[in-house]
Amino acid sequence: MRRTLVLQGGLMVALVLLTAGVAIASLDRLSDETEECLGCHDGMPGIVMQWEDSAHWNAGVGCYECHKAEEGDVDAMNHNGFSIAIIVSPRDCGQCHPKETAEQETSHHAQAGDILNTKDGILGQTIGGEPAVAVGCRQCHGSLVKVNSDGSLDTDTWPNTGIGRVNPDGSKGTCSACHTRHRFSKEQARRPETCGKCHLGPDHPQKEVYEESKHGILYRAFEDELNMDKPKWVAGQDYYDAATCATCHMSATANQSTTHDVGTRLSWNLRAPVSNRTVNWEKKLADMQDVCSACHSSSFVEGFYKQLDDFVVFYNNKFAIPAKEIREILMDEGVISKGNFDDKIDWLYWELWHHEGRRARHGAAMSGPDYAWWHGIYDVAKHF
Repeated sequence: MRRTLVLQGGLMVALVLLTAGVAIASLDRLSDETEECLGCHDGMPGIVMQWEDSAHWNAGVGCYECHKAEEGDVDAMNHNGFSIAIIVSPRDCGQCHPKETAEQETSHHAQAGDILNTKDGILGQTIGGEPAVAVGCRQCHGSLVKVNSDGSLDTDTWPNTGIGRVNPDGSKGTCSACHTRHRFSKEQARRPETCGKCHLGPDHPQKEVYEESKHGILYRAFEDELNMDKPKWVAGQDYYDAATCATCHMSATANQSTTHDVGTRLSWNLRAPVSNRTVNWEKKLADMQDVCSACHSSSFVEGFYKQLDDFVVFYNNKFAIPAKEIREILMDEGVISKGNFDDKIDWLYWELWHHEGRRARHGAAMSGPDYAWWHGIYDVAKHF
């Protein structure tokens, strides 16, 4: 017994020394500038402790390495003798993560801020109001961040972690929308709750559809067995109990590498008034079906997509195309104006495709029967 206790005690000492050695080694790699940052910012323990649990800390990447600003940067500000920028943009992250940044720059996520110039933007800014847009629309879609003369950020546009944020350096997006600062966790980005910050609600209820689907049910039952914290995360190899949003839209398979372009596996545009095939949809369809094949038979996958395709074509032909044509005829004949949201039918048409029609299509695409029917086509048909 005594020998066992001695051995256990020795192992504990060795573990402590090993952990201390790793900590010292990591601290030795930190720059002098970062050490000075930590000297003041230890008064914000949440930030520091999150960073200490991050891969950045283990790699010796500290505050200054990410926040340092170059001479001439529009958002550079003097902070206790250092030239720093508050915003760490995708362009900054791309110095160490070039592949991920290049993929993100061409993605739908990076373009999400373009909503400001669409009917969604008009609805929010004109009919709603600027304060509502600042805390609502832009917190998901992103703001155009403005910089004050002293390098500080305009509080009408900041703070903001919208996925399509337009940064002072001209880059679009923010990595921390999915990898929240200052831990920047892969596990967090793989969890559906992260996507659910923005992909929810009456006009794009992907979170709710996922939760009622078999994928969502299995995730809740087996989330602790999905190895979401592992560096390597290949569907069908490193996990198999459930699929998350990242599994289908971004993560690796035996035949595909991880991508940060979330549109590369989408063969239908389910957001538009009338759905259409995406560019290179055959390749995108094959890539998504490759993901499905990690868990499903080919006959299952083919049957699922047959039902989805039939549903989208049905929605287009019975409701979406006729509704669009009716509204255009009414405008051409002067029955209603050509303005936005100044006639009752404008609101009906908007909700028919933007809310109910999207709910129906996403319900069909993600195996959510209640959203395909009761929250979807039922409401579409009632208002049509």
